[in-house]
Amino acid sequence: MTVVVGEKVEMADNTENRKIVLPHEYGCEILLEKTTLNKAKDSSFPNDAYLVWYILDEEECIDLTRGAKRVNLFDMYYDKYGPGSVQKIDFGYGRVNPKLWGYKQPEKKKKR
Repeated sequence: MTVVVGEKVEMADNTENRKIVLPHEYGCEILLEKTTLNKAKDSSFPNDAYLVWYILDEEECIDLTRGAKRVNLFDMYYDKYGPGSVQKIDFGYGRVNPKLWGYKQPEKKKKR
């Protein structure tokens, strides 16, 4: 978006125009946000997670996210950061079955 000030044309700050995007509206879940590749390579994450590379303020960022379809991930990041921000979407390194990820075993009761 451009703003005309006198005779100069200046670019408006892009951070003001960013929408608030909620991942659950797209059927997605962000596991790690603005992380490093070494942290995202942890195998304790579910195997349906994706790595998303995107550009934010001329800096490359990586997120680990889950979603039913890649198109939902792309739509979420496109709506949140704008056109040209999504660079790559790739498979994550998780090895846990998505049904069992985050499952906590119930505590066993003491026998009398």
